Amino acid sequence: MNTGERDTIAETSAETVIENSTTNRKQPFPQGFLDTISTGWAERPESLPAARAQAPYAAARRAAVSAAFPGKRLVIPAGSLKQRSNDTDYVFRAHSAFAHLTGWASDSEPDSVLVFEPTDAGHDITLYFRERADRTTTEFYADATIGEFWIGPRPALAGVAADLGIATDHLDAFAAGADDLTLGDSDELDRFVSELRLIKDEFEIAEMRRAVEITANGFDDIIRALPQATAHARGERVVEGVFHRRAREDGNGEGYDTIAASGPHACYLHWTRNDGAVVPGDLILVDAGVEADSLYTADITRTLPVSGTFSEVQRRVYETVREAADAAFAAAQIGVPFREVHGAAMKVIAARTAEWGLLPVTAEEALDADAGGQHRRYMVHGTSHHLGIDVHDCAQARREMYYDGILAPGMVFTIEPGLYFQIDDLTVPAEYRGIGARIEDDILMTEDGPVNLSADIPRTADEIEAWIARVQA
Repeated sequence: MNTGERDTIAETSAETVIENSTTNRKQPFPQGFLDTISTGWAERPESLPAARAQAPYAAARRAAVSAAFPGKRLVIPAGSLKQRSNDTDYVFRAHSAFAHLTGWASDSEPDSVLVFEPTDAGHDITLYFRERADRTTTEFYADATIGEFWIGPRPALAGVAADLGIATDHLDAFAAGADDLTLGDSDELDRFVSELRLIKDEFEIAEMRRAVEITANGFDDIIRALPQATAHARGERVVEGVFHRRAREDGNGEGYDTIAASGPHACYLHWTRNDGAVVPGDLILVDAGVEADSLYTADITRTLPVSGTFSEVQRRVYETVREAADAAFAAAQIGVPFREVHGAAMKVIAARTAEWGLLPVTAEEALDADAGGQHRRYMVHGTSHHLGIDVHDCAQARREMYYDGILAPGMVFTIEPGLYFQIDDLTVPAEYRGIGARIEDDILMTEDGPVNLSADIPRTADEIEAWIARVQA
């Protein structure tokens, strides 16, 4: 029985089921089933839940949106199920802005819509969603996409209203208007709700800490499984799998596809195929983050020596990356432009690659904004991005608010420099080729300066070696 089966059977007899079925996976319902399926069910409990912890924070966010768009009807869709293949769908995840403004997270319903109706005093705000079907309807037992007999209990209007602290109505009562500002269609609305997430509130920060904590446990699991990974032809999949188990057991899942890149694969920045061997003597770069049930995600990278110790060249590369990360962290101060975090890391990368004789110019020439950049061959990506309910959070924010924005308390972002010497790169000595290393931490700006939320996950080469020895002991 496939939980993704789509076609709805609305027939009232076995004969019409057979006549109108559009898939040979459908089986006719005998008349006796149709006569009795809607009877014999216990009453559903009607007690209402207390509002969840996020409810007052989401209400404050909605108030900010309302104040920014007086007189405008705003429509924030959660999104719909997306087809994976034939009659199966991907696991549903609501649009991040919808989750941020409602507080409805991993338990949200597909096709829901948050609507701001303009009034003289601001907006009346209503959450529309498909309430659970009455058991006398065919939807209850025959619709494999939304029927409760197939997917389990769905929420009631009154329960969600109490849980989220927001007015609710059935999805059938929602009607789009010609003048709506709709998320995904309105650049102005997209930009505002994205920029609203640049500063995290107390709830969001707590959830980020929780996501990092679970992720740290996932990295322990990875280290514990390294011997198993080296024994498997596709050891990268072993690494990915043990992290997935932790993410699903203690959170909602991964916040993005895990990168488990061993040996030369570590030089491919978004290697998610994860079908390679994990070879003793190589490094394995793991970029992974757990998404909490609230949908806030960590984003951590550690580069581990598969055999437990770094070679001399691996350590040289790794410690240079750490030096760049530490320089970026030191530069991340309140009032500093966000882009200067990247600039601080680049100074280290340019200096060291020049010192090793890898550049055709001096470090100073490489850092020239117009004529330089030679060092970027070995680190083509940026050093930082905002982090939160999206792994690359606030992506629709204006440049002057993001890259050219000023660091302020409540911002959460990554610091993730790296060095990548591709296996076929003839500009570097053979001993460097095939080595890729990245260190990525999640940083919270506070009134007292930056705080590394992932500082408890070992970072230095010595700490990494001791960590592996301790976990595998």
